[in-house]
Amino acid sequence: MKYTVTLGEKQYEVEVSESDAVLTSVSDAPAAAAPAPSPAAPPPPAPSKTDAPAPSAAEGTKILAPMPGTVLSVGVAVGDSVKAGQALAVLEAMKMENEVVAPQDGTVKQILTQKGASVNTDDLLLVI
Repeated sequence: MKYTVTLGEKQYEVEVSESDAVLTSVSDAPAAAAPAPSPAAPPPPAPSKTDAPAPSAAEGTKILAPMPGTVLSVGVAVGDSVKAGQALAVLEAMKMENEVVAPQDGTVKQILTQKGASVNTDDLLLVI
């Protein structure tokens, strides 16, 4: 089989067989033609009844995800008093369990995640 590959401003012709590939020629690439128009993007899906607007964060200390991962558990509930260093949630990242701890004493005001949720770095988890 014969293939033509364009890399940068060079065009390469290559013949490929089951056991071998041979470069047959190298030339300057022809002037680039205008790209073909892409088809119109489909409209965004209509929001379903289960899609709720993103909750706004309550006033207080925001507890953010330190890394991307999956929430394995949330060990507190709204209204719970917490001490600095207390585990608030457990996050699995790269097959390791990581505790998300309270940076200070306080009361849990809002929980914005749940068990099984996938989170990215700096996603808001809780507010104390």
